[in-house]
Amino acid sequence: MPATAPPVLNVVDGAFVEGMSTFDKISPVDGAVVATVHEAGPELVDAAVAAGRRALDGPWGRMSTAERARLLRRVADRIEERFDDLVDAEVRDTGKPLEQARTLDVARAAVNFTTFADVVAGQGLDSYLTEMAGGARALNYAVPKPLGVVGVVVPWNLPLLLLTWKVAPALACGNAVVVKPSEETPSTATLLGEIMSEAGVPDGVYNVVHGFGPGSTGEALTTHEGIDGVTFTGESSTGSAIMRAVAPRVRPVSFELGGKNAAVVFADCDLERTVDGLARSIFTNTGQVCLSTERVYIERPVFDDVVAGLVERARALRLGRPDAPGTTTGPLISAAHREKVRRYLELAREDGAQELFGGGVPDLGADLAGGAWIEPTLWTGLDHSSRVLHEEVFGPVAALVPFDTEDEAIRLANDTRYGLAAAVWTRDLSRGHRVAQAMRVGMSWVNTWYLRDLRTPFGGAGLSGIGQEGGAHSLHFYTEPTNVCVQL
Repeated sequence: MPATAPPVLNVVDGAFVEGMSTFDKISPVDGAVVATVHEAGPELVDAAVAAGRRALDGPWGRMSTAERARLLRRVADRIEERFDDLVDAEVRDTGKPLEQARTLDVARAAVNFTTFADVVAGQGLDSYLTEMAGGARALNYAVPKPLGVVGVVVPWNLPLLLLTWKVAPALACGNAVVVKPSEETPSTATLLGEIMSEAGVPDGVYNVVHGFGPGSTGEALTTHEGIDGVTFTGESSTGSAIMRAVAPRVRPVSFELGGKNAAVVFADCDLERTVDGLARSIFTNTGQVCLSTERVYIERPVFDDVVAGLVERARALRLGRPDAPGTTTGPLISAAHREKVRRYLELAREDGAQELFGGGVPDLGADLAGGAWIEPTLWTGLDHSSRVLHEEVFGPVAALVPFDTEDEAIRLANDTRYGLAAAVWTRDLSRGHRVAQAMRVGMSWVNTWYLRDLRTPFGGAGLSGIGQEGGAHSLHFYTEPTNVCVQL
């Protein structure tokens, strides 16, 4: 650890800029200060939005679709060249295992840019030949135009992956962006600013402003008159606050919010494959994934077998430093988030949960005592009215609940205000299709979890969000069509 923590600067109009004040970025691994982050004030947000507007009025705004697609591919190439730097920054901020940062977070960042380069390059126009009385005809075609300057608000759980998931289609469509990363994970957003410049992205197209939410940078960005739309991934309550912020100006929003995701396990499942899949969906990224499974409904004949298998998988997890050999599981993102998760552990205990595994804070030695560590936790015995079965915990926890009939499983899985994702585990593919379609969610998996084709719609229902991302669905949000009607 250096004597002085390195600075994390804002990116405005291609320059790296200090803020009005600074705050410490604390490592969730051991509590050490790993960076000094420069908080952008309202004036810097103004400057970032103005830089984006100038970029739209300059050469960037005159680039062809093919030119933008080529530029996105250069960004992807530069991400590959700076791969280790991005991994280091991601791990420093989040504490996640090195292998996960390599194989998921940074790898997907490059793929996001190449995917949307391909999608926008193949985009066509909606067109109709209109026939009128008397034999006259007209040609209608819709020309997509950039939304403008887009506010991109990014969460801390998969900061680089979700940042690029939004920035890549926004730039593919010709927009400029002002990014507000989470205060917990500022580093990769600024590093991506270096990569953008190195790849030849014009100044002002990609801007980053650091800070907090209410009363800080997030509020200044989402209420700014010059922002033409806001895309956000994160907590449902924050999404509600952003909706209120943009409502007076009637700006479009795209939200991927929280989830209380269910898995339904039928007795005819492939047991080993199912238990392995459930362990991934419960414990990946220490449960800090919006798509994580927190409710597992298990048909009674295999309930004990699935429970035993999950306990075995939980015991095999290894908590430790990101670069330690064998580490499978990192800390939670912060001490504050650990306290939130601990309150749910206490609530489950008060509601009569039987702790099959975990339920507390692990002792990992003095050098990690300052970190935000929590034990992976599995429960049975909770009544379905418990808050633990209805509120998002966002940690490595799951309640295991038996069921007897397919109808009961569907009813229990849909008993939530959220609607993000679900998984169905069965060898009967007719049942798999039927139950997956009955889930009131944006995404249903059958015999897998987190398998993504980036061209498909990604989003949720209810408290889980508004709008869809992925492939052409992302392009719809980041563009506004102008219909041209020509009488022939």
